[in-house]
Amino acid sequence: MKGRIHSFDTFGTVDGPGIRFVLFMQGCALQCKYCHNPDSWEMNTGRQMDIEEILNEIEPYLTYYRHSGGGITVTGGEPTLQAPFLARLFAECKRRWGLHTVLDTNGFCEASHAQELLDVTDLVLLDLKQIDSAKHVALTAQPNDRIKRFAEHLSEIDKPVWIRHVLVPGWTDDHKDLVDLGMFIGSLRNVNKIELLPYHRMGVYKWQQMGKEYPLEHCPAPTDQEVTRARRLIEMGVLAH
Repeated sequence: MKGRIHSFDTFGTVDGPGIRFVLFMQGCALQCKYCHNPDSWEMNTGRQMDIEEILNEIEPYLTYYRHSGGGITVTGGEPTLQAPFLARLFAECKRRWGLHTVLDTNGFCEASHAQELLDVTDLVLLDLKQIDSAKHVALTAQPNDRIKRFAEHLSEIDKPVWIRHVLVPGWTDDHKDLVDLGMFIGSLRNVNKIELLPYHRMGVYKWQQMGKEYPLEHCPAPTDQEVTRARRLIEMGVLAH
């Protein structure tokens, strides 16, 4: 069994606790207007690697991962598209080294498809992009019903979750949407952390290299005050639930 790999980072520090091996998977069903890896959307490209090849990339850095309380994170693209492969990878990371495992996902997945992967996942980073379904379609080209169901399933099985929300001025910063997002988060019983991520333009060059028009060309990054306001509104919704 081989997985389709976009890239990997041996010293990741922002995708879960500690220092982590971050594996970027190829393929995604969403097409977010602010995506910083649009080259990861296509499913049938990328480098094909088997589990042993990936483990060989991880092994030289095990000391860093263990001593920092880190481990392995799979992201994308969307990793649940290759859930059976990643379930085997996580299981082997645990069997050999006892590594902490993190799944970074947009949640656009039927829970039954990913259950084997979830069984060997210690923490899920769940990206809730927009709580309003129509606005979610406008932002990502897909509705969010399946994502909400996936989030509710994670709550039902008590899988630890960090919620991530990218704050994009004019797209994900509406007062009502942020409060509603907080209320949805408040309905979940397994959320250990909420990460509010300011929109950035670091991936724009990839759109240009691919000959794609960047949809948010004139969208500014949020100010510190806007981030503070958004965090307050989300927290208001959590408390109101």
